[in-house]
Amino acid sequence: MRPGSNAGDGVAGPRDSGRRRFLEVLAVLAGATAAAIITLPAIGFLVAPIFRSSPRRWRSVGLVDQFDLDSTALVSFEDSSSEPWAGVTAKTGAWLRRVGDREFIAFAINCTHLGCPVRWEEGAKLFMCPCHGGVYRADGSVAAGPPPEPLRRYPVRVRKGMVEIESTPLPIT
Repeated sequence: MRPGSNAGDGVAGPRDSGRRRFLEVLAVLAGATAAAIITLPAIGFLVAPIFRSSPRRWRSVGLVDQFDLDSTALVSFEDSSSEPWAGVTAKTGAWLRRVGDREFIAFAINCTHLGCPVRWEEGAKLFMCPCHGGVYRADGSVAAGPPPEPLRRYPVRVRKGMVEIESTPLPIT
């Protein structure tokens, strides 16, 4: 050991102090980077729906004359929130009831209980959910079972002899 050397007395020299400071800064930067990598996607996931507008588009589902008065038919159309690459998964459906000469009601095909697809029973004039026994009347109101709300409705219009449904993303409760 050289005279005047402080190696062993617990006091760091200027070179050791600089290295220690560098490693402290490096560790803080690495920790901050790791925290950002983990938290930024989660924040983006939570905040994105606030800034995303829900698209609304009118979709043609058929000619007025295709649907009989007091009948209910399953119609298919493209969901407004689908991506261009979605292909067949962009298709969704609705139960369309003709209640007047030019008046229609469109119901979402999903039960408001847990989202199972409901089916129309023509003989009983009821929508039935096969999952938990939910039953809806022809007007979409709850008749029996666990559904907390009536069937969701899509806006419908008749334009130039065509029945159109306004395609909007409907939440499943």
